[in-house]
Amino acid sequence: MLLFVSLFIALTTQAQLKTISLEEAVMQQNRAFRADKLQGFQWIPSTTAYVYYTDTFTKMMIANTKDSKPTELLTLVDLNKELGTKLKNFMGTSFIDASTLLISDGGNYYTYNVTTKAGKLIQATTETQENTMFDANHTNLAFTEKNNLFFYNRNKEKITVTNETNEAIVSGQFFARNEFGIKEGIFWSPKAGYLAFYQKDQSEVADYPLLDITETPGKLQSIKYPMIGQKSEKPKVGIYNLASKKTVFISPKGNTDDYLTNLSWSPDEKYVLIAELNRGQNDMSLNVYDANTGAYVRTILNEKNDNWVEPEHEAFFPNSKSNNFVWFSEKDGFQNLYFYSIEGKLIKQLTANKFPAREILGANTAGTEIYFSATGENPTNMLAYKVDLKGKQTLITKDQGVHALTASTDGNWFFDEFSNHSTPSKSLLYDKSGKATTLLVSKNKYDGYTLGSAEIKTIKAADGTTDLYTRLIKPSNFDAAKKYPVLVYVYGGPHAQMITNSYLDGANLWMYWMAEQGYLVFTVDNRGSDNRGFAFESIIHGRLGVNEMEDQLKGVEYLKSLPFVDGNRLAVHGWSFGGFMTTSLMLRKPDTFKVGVAGGPVTDWKYYEIMYGERYMDTPAENPKGFEEASTLNYVKDLKGKLLLIHGTSDDVVVMQNNFALIKKFVEAQKQVDFFAYPMHKHNVLGKDRVHLMTKVLNYIIENNK
Repeated sequence: MLLFVSLFIALTTQAQLKTISLEEAVMQQNRAFRADKLQGFQWIPSTTAYVYYTDTFTKMMIANTKDSKPTELLTLVDLNKELGTKLKNFMGTSFIDASTLLISDGGNYYTYNVTTKAGKLIQATTETQENTMFDANHTNLAFTEKNNLFFYNRNKEKITVTNETNEAIVSGQFFARNEFGIKEGIFWSPKAGYLAFYQKDQSEVADYPLLDITETPGKLQSIKYPMIGQKSEKPKVGIYNLASKKTVFISPKGNTDDYLTNLSWSPDEKYVLIAELNRGQNDMSLNVYDANTGAYVRTILNEKNDNWVEPEHEAFFPNSKSNNFVWFSEKDGFQNLYFYSIEGKLIKQLTANKFPAREILGANTAGTEIYFSATGENPTNMLAYKVDLKGKQTLITKDQGVHALTASTDGNWFFDEFSNHSTPSKSLLYDKSGKATTLLVSKNKYDGYTLGSAEIKTIKAADGTTDLYTRLIKPSNFDAAKKYPVLVYVYGGPHAQMITNSYLDGANLWMYWMAEQGYLVFTVDNRGSDNRGFAFESIIHGRLGVNEMEDQLKGVEYLKSLPFVDGNRLAVHGWSFGGFMTTSLMLRKPDTFKVGVAGGPVTDWKYYEIMYGERYMDTPAENPKGFEEASTLNYVKDLKGKLLLIHGTSDDVVVMQNNFALIKKFVEAQKQVDFFAYPMHKHNVLGKDRVHLMTKVLNYIIENNK
């Protein structure tokens, strides 16, 4: 009788649980299922107060570290009424001093005083003006129009910085296709006496055609796409002097197509620091230039490596009254922090960790403590540390997991928001001694839904010694006595980590949906992926796909060792580098997977762009064997399973020539494959169309993996 009652309760509970649809899994992971957080948290400068938004982003709440009791500071209704704006939320609003907010509404910029409740328009731009960037005082506003750079001064007069009639010469925008940590192309000096900017000459870069089908007839749109081994951009750094109204230019000291990256200003704005990297990406010098004349002053450091050198962070100046700075380097095998003088003296290696530092989060007012994020000993974590100028390092965050930390202006308080395997989100306030106050603990938004579970383990890589992290997602009604098919989700490339100690363990919610369809969903972060140090990551150099596939096969070997895995029903799916891995596995390891779906795949590295591709593969002339070995076009005859290829027709990252070239080879080899295009989508299929994409991908796997 007791067994019957227990079974009845279990079945009743199961019947009451809701099922997540695939559409919800794709569209609502970061919406309806988003964890509770203090959205938009920011410290008010030079105070111990902080603000955040309510869940609807329509009210700004304020609290103080003394008691952490929030009160309403401002409503969106009141702000719109005062400014005459039509803002729908507070997102993007920021404090520029203790009482003043900066607000943008379309191309208009306003300030609003939270004490006097008064606001005003400070600058206005037009629809054609892009890449806007204020100086530190929020007086001058730089922007681009087409290929040229301008700014509005304090009198709202439009000042021309460049006036290039050749549209291939582009100023004030990112270059090198966002590699080397480049996110923007405009750099105001600290006191707004100068405006530095990137300039790229694309005259010799090949045009690549993309088809716009929204017009009748269709229209070709050409983009500049520098393919591996071909002509590249030629960079310069311009420095405009606001007093003299003159510009000086800095060119690479080496070849004209070397890279100028990681630009930063010294606090006294006398110098500009630029990392110059040769096109081969194995020789980097950090150079100092005179801001007034553009003259080369000195080289502070030089780094060489047979694989690659990849500067990703500009010099960080912790003290606004000193030209001493912090520099990131991987020269000892892990990204660590080094303290230099502007004269080129290494003052101190601040960290000597056997795990990578990732980002500098700030410094205290005196510049004696630097806050940074790093993985710690467990590479699935992202923790926060502080280090002083003598090299004393302290862990700030106390819990394992993935943390986002923000320091108060004086460095006496830290706001920490984190999640881990068992915590959807937790918001904490640390004082300088390390004592924590809990501000918010999120509800589990998946309560009441059927959801499987994930197991995080390690296996040995193909080298027999290196640990690789794995994630295995099981259905909610998992039965160890049954045999399950498996979907292996793969990325496998550099600068990406699929498995993290965050809620859902870094997985997409659709993977849990797939598990509820009676699948196991498996991922392994192979050698070459992120956050494991230079030796782990650089094993891929010159032979993309080789060691990565061998590690993926170790994952398959592990799966087949599990008694509940049906080793004859394995599927693989990935996008971008994961698409390259999927096609490589389906063609070069044809007896492993029954079905594969490759989205936006690189199929032959000679079709990819210079900045990323030459770092990992060199050029076809330098590495012909590596390009030949990696090209999936050479293995089409070996296909055995079912393969679906997908591509966005406006993809400007992995151009569609990759997929077309592979399909042509399949046709010539009389091999049947499936292909689906997403018209007018770029490298990722986003918005509501992503539901269509994931339905296409997962239905294909389910239907062909029976």
